[in-house]
Amino acid sequence: MYFAKMHGLGNDFIVINNLDGRNIDYSNLARKICDRHFGIGADGLLVVEKSKIADIKMLIFNSDGSQAEMCGNGIRCFAKYVFEKEILKKKK
Repeated sequence: MYFAKMHGLGNDFIVINNLDGRNIDYSNLARKICDRHFGIGADGLLVVEKSKIADIKMLIFNSDGSQAEMCGNGIRCFAKYVFEKEILKKKK
């Protein structure tokens, strides 16, 4: 699995791209890879997915596996990842 580890103002995240739609249990994955002793270690997992109503969708999972609605530092990392990986090439 390819991933990026990023940080935004003190929070660190693991970012994965799932635009191909693989069936992944994100909650379980977040618990395992966010563990700082046995995994990569992070405050949360950010997922890039396709969206039916927007260009892309961001999913956020806390290190305990719970899904979060929003995270300001997480969206900073998500936006930088999407830009650097040229997932979206729009000017606006």
